[in-house]
Amino acid sequence: MWNMEEAIKEVAERYDMQWSLHFGHQRKRVAIMVSKADHCLYDLLIRHKSGELQCDIPLVLSNHTKLKEVCDQFDVPFIHVPIEEPADGDKEKAKKKQESEIEALLQSLSIDVIILARYMQIMSKEFCDRHTSHAINIHHSFLPAFEGARPYHQAHRRGVKIIGATAHYVTADLDAGPIIEQDVTRITHRDSPKAMIRKGRDLERLVLSRAIRLHLNNRVLRHGNKTVIFEE
Repeated sequence: MWNMEEAIKEVAERYDMQWSLHFGHQRKRVAIMVSKADHCLYDLLIRHKSGELQCDIPLVLSNHTKLKEVCDQFDVPFIHVPIEEPADGDKEKAKKKQESEIEALLQSLSIDVIILARYMQIMSKEFCDRHTSHAINIHHSFLPAFEGARPYHQAHRRGVKIIGATAHYVTADLDAGPIIEQDVTRITHRDSPKAMIRKGRDLERLVLSRAIRLHLNNRVLRHGNKTVIFEE
C-alpha cells in the first residue's frame, strides 16, 4: 500500500531536504502570553469563540493579574506567573525562575503555539531558541523601523506619515525574527501620540490575527530569517 509519509521521506532524504507533514483536522494547542494591554487578547478570544481561529486555547498566562476578568468572560484558563521581587536583589535569578515556571506549564499542557499578545517581557535566548519555530510576537511598529519601547512616540517625534504593526517569529535578537505579516495606516500632523496608539492598536489586532491564522493553517515556510507565505 502506498504511504504518503514514506514517499515524502524517501525523496527528502535523497535530496537532503527538511520536511514536515500536517493534517487540517489536527487542531493546534495555543498558549497566549499577555501583560496589561487587553486589545489583542480580546480580539483573539472573540475570533476563537466565533470559530475563525481553528485551535484550542488551554492557557492564557500573564505576569500581571489585570486580564484575568477578560479570560473569565470566555471561560479560558488564566494563570498568573509573576516575577517575584527577589530577597537577595538578584532580578536575573527571579526572571529565570519565572521563565522556568512558564516552560513547565507549556510542557505540561503540550502547547504547540505560543502567542506573545503584547507580553511586555524580554524572553531569554534559551527560551527563544526552544520556541522560535512556533512563538509569534506582535510588535507595535512597522519593522525594521522604531524597534524597542514606545515606537508610536518615536514615530510622532520623527513626523512619519504612516505607522504600522508587524507579527514575527520570536528570536533571541529583539524584534528581528522572520516577519509573517505587516500592515500600515496613514497618519497626519493632526494625529497626537494618543491617536496614533489607537490607530496602531487596530492594526495590531488585524496583523496578529492574520499571522496566527496563517501559522495555524501551515501556510508559512521559513527560509533563513525570511518567510514564504502561501496565501489562503
